[in-house]
Amino acid sequence: MPLPDDARIISVDDHVIEHPRVWLDRMPAKYQDVAPRIERLPDGNDTWIFNGKPSGNFALNAVAGKHPREFGMDPRSYDDMRPGCHDIEQRIKDMDVEGVWAQLCFPNMGGFAGSTFYASDDKDLAAECIRAYNDFILDEWCAYAPGRQIPLVMIPFWDVQASVKEIERTADKGARSVSFLEAPHRVGLPSYHTDHWDPILRAAEERNLPLSVHFGSGGAPGGVAEDADMFVTIALFGLNSMQACVDLLISPVFYKFPNLKFVLSEGGIGWIPYILERADYSWGRHRYWCNIDQERKPSELFKDHIYGAFISDQNGIDLRHSIGVEQILFESDYPHSDCNWPHTRKVLGEQLANVPDDEARLIVEGNARRIFNFPAA
Repeated sequence: MPLPDDARIISVDDHVIEHPRVWLDRMPAKYQDVAPRIERLPDGNDTWIFNGKPSGNFALNAVAGKHPREFGMDPRSYDDMRPGCHDIEQRIKDMDVEGVWAQLCFPNMGGFAGSTFYASDDKDLAAECIRAYNDFILDEWCAYAPGRQIPLVMIPFWDVQASVKEIERTADKGARSVSFLEAPHRVGLPSYHTDHWDPILRAAEERNLPLSVHFGSGGAPGGVAEDADMFVTIALFGLNSMQACVDLLISPVFYKFPNLKFVLSEGGIGWIPYILERADYSWGRHRYWCNIDQERKPSELFKDHIYGAFISDQNGIDLRHSIGVEQILFESDYPHSDCNWPHTRKVLGEQLANVPDDEARLIVEGNARRIFNFPAA
């Protein structure tokens, strides 16, 4: 059956291409010379300059509306992208065109969880950049149409206490989720198997803020041949979500924080039935000698704590009851290269053609409203 006409699609993974003055308009005067800024190069392309050094461009991150033949890692300028990439008024119009009612947007320049700022030698500057970005998201981007944008914020995750303060500050201003790392140990920080992150996880749980974990926040998939084409890395990024899922389920995290939620972004969902079956089987064989909880199966913890999101995943939709219909969320990925703009609603409707209305409504809207505490106006 077709997607109900009155279903309001909510995407839990889209991206904002920050406009050139996001940081210049918000950073303290002493940081004006080193704050992120856009410079136009002689070849006509725009690039971010952060702390005096080039810090990335747009490439595949701003290609909505282009044919895949036009994709590539070449730099781009603001003139070479849809205004909806960086202008919230135009973004809402593009959402109307593709049939998406609301979005949760990850950052671009700062990295999915703030990895660009984490790499900076000046962590005070980095923390100010995080704070300025969050104010932009809360006071400008999401405030333009509060019912159409779910506020997602970053934290200076390299400083646990500062992160707690930023969670508290932004939650008071209306934040609904925190962008976080899929595998902190892969970027040189303690793993989820330690108590290092407990204050952050506790603050998120107390404020009922799900942690949104985008694949790639822990780097590229491991084990890819150095001489492999970039396509191999792109195709395997979902492995990061698989690893994060098992890592979290076997860690102490959900025993210490029984109301905490993790949303795995852009990792797909078709792998979930297999990985839960495998984890449960391994748990049954090895829980007696491994240093893991012996009472609850990984699949039981999954139902209470972890949610998967898909762009195009027919296998996952067909296996939705093995995953749990209430664990599944939709993402459009605008304006990245995986997005189907302007045909998002059409493509999603085709995937859900054999899904009953009540289940389809949960997948496209109801689950997101519940998990992110984002009620309809």
